[in-house]
Amino acid sequence: MPTIKPNHKAIQVYHQSLKDYRSFGVRAEGALETAFQRLLEHIAKLNHCQLIPKHKLKVGSHLIYPDGTVFEKELGDLGLRLGYWEAKDIDDDLDKAIASKVASKYPLNNTIFENTRKAVLYQGGKPRDQFDLADKKQLADLLNEFFAYHEPEIANFHDAVEEFKDRVPDLAKGLVSKLNEAHQHNKPFQAAFDSFLTVCQQTLNPNISRAAVDEMLVQHLLTERLIRKIFDNPEFMHRNVIAAEIEKVIDALVSHSFNRDQFLKSLDRFYRAIEDAAHTLEDFAEKQHFLNTVYERFFQGYSVKVADTHGIVYTPQEIVDFMCASVEEVLAKEFNQLHRQPHQPHPEEGFAARLQGAALRQRGDAAAVLHRGPQHRARVLGTHRGV
Repeated sequence: MPTIKPNHKAIQVYHQSLKDYRSFGVRAEGALETAFQRLLEHIAKLNHCQLIPKHKLKVGSHLIYPDGTVFEKELGDLGLRLGYWEAKDIDDDLDKAIASKVASKYPLNNTIFENTRKAVLYQGGKPRDQFDLADKKQLADLLNEFFAYHEPEIANFHDAVEEFKDRVPDLAKGLVSKLNEAHQHNKPFQAAFDSFLTVCQQTLNPNISRAAVDEMLVQHLLTERLIRKIFDNPEFMHRNVIAAEIEKVIDALVSHSFNRDQFLKSLDRFYRAIEDAAHTLEDFAEKQHFLNTVYERFFQGYSVKVADTHGIVYTPQEIVDFMCASVEEVLAKEFNQLHRQPHQPHPEEGFAARLQGAALRQRGDAAAVLHRGPQHRARVLGTHRGV
C-alpha cells in the first residue's frame, strides 16, 4: 500500500479546487464535495480500490446512500466494502451531523465524515481521530489511516481464501476417492445414490450422469456449512428438497467410509473467515450474491472444466434478472403468494436460484414451484431444463 505524503499532487489539486470554489463564493455541499470525491477517487485507485458515489446500502429496514463507498477491487465482486465517506455542508455542525448519522445506524466500521474544514474518522464503530483538512499533513494522515484499515473479519478472509485455493483440490480428490470406494463396496450408499440419481433425472436433467451427481455430493460436503451459516438457517438441509436428498446419500456414505467432521476439520479456519466476512452484510440479496461469488471462486480453484460442463458456475446475473422478470407475472397469477419469505435454494438448483430471484423481487414463495414436479415447472418456466 503506497503512503500518501503531504506534498502529494492529489492533495495539492484538492486544496487548489477549494480555493477556486471559494473565489466564486461557493459554499454548498453539492459543489464542495466534488473536490474531496476526486481526491478520494484518485487515492483509491492507488490502493487498488474503487470509489462508487451514492451506492445504496440497506441498514435495518431502510436504504441509505452514502456519498461514497470504497470497494477493494479484489473483493468488490463479493460486495465487501473497505469503507464509506459522508460529506456535509461547510457551515454544518459536523459533530451534530455525525450524532444524527450514528443514531440512524449509519455504518461506522471505516467511515470519513467531513465538511471541507474538518474530518472525523470512525473505525471499528468508534471515533478514531479528527483532522484539519486545511493541514496537508493531517489530510495525508487521514487518507493513509482510512486505506490501511481492514476489519478483522475481512483481513482473515484475505488470508483464508489463498489458503483454501491450495487445499481444495486435494480435499476434493480425497472425497472423490471415497465415493469411488463406496460405489464398489457400500450397499446402503449404492441404494441411496441410485435413488438420488433418479430424483436428479426427474427434477434437474434427465441426462445427468453419475459422475455429475458425484460432483454434486462433493460440492455439498464442502459448501453445505457455508450455506447454512451465512443465512443463519440451521434447518436448511431438512427444508431444501435437493439438500435433504443429498444428505440421505451422504449419511449412507459416512456411516461406512469416514468421519465427516474430522475430514473437513482442516477447512474450519476458512469456513469461519467466510462466515465472519458474510456477517458484515445485512441484506439477504447481498448475502446471496456473496455466496454465489464464493461458490464460483471455489470451483475455479477445484475444477474449471467440470464447473463449465456440469453447470456448476452460476448463470450470469443479467440473464437471471431477465428470467426473474419474465416469471414474476406467472408466479403471481399461478400462486398468489406475494408476502412470504423467499426459499433458500441449494447451489445445484439452477432453476431454484432463478426462482429465488423472482421471489426476492416480489416477496413471492418459489418453494411452491419446487414441489410441483418437473411438468409443472416446465409449464411455468418454459422449456428450460437442467442447471
